[in-house]
Amino acid sequence: MVPIGDTSTTMHYGNHMDLNNVQELVENLYGDMDRERGLPPTVAWLCEEVGELAQAVRKGSKEEQLHELGDVLAWLASLANQLDLSLDDAINRYVTNPP
Repeated sequence: MVPIGDTSTTMHYGNHMDLNNVQELVENLYGDMDRERGLPPTVAWLCEEVGELAQAVRKGSKEEQLHELGDVLAWLASLANQLDLSLDDAINRYVTNPP
């Protein structure tokens, strides 16, 4: 979802991103559009991307799988941003109280 050849994001985030960085990047790139779109369409897009990931897992190359994982993560970050929730907080429950 980052424009190809955009070195400003590479310089800002380096080669490593944590979940907070993911949310910040998605917010910076798409936040206004995401909020304008709203929650129901964002959930629908997330579901569509999960379907594309499932297909890539079944039939795709590692490159296609990686691409779809990134799309799912970006849409999940968009949803978390719109809900004003932290993906980092969401995953931390697995550290303190795994299901």
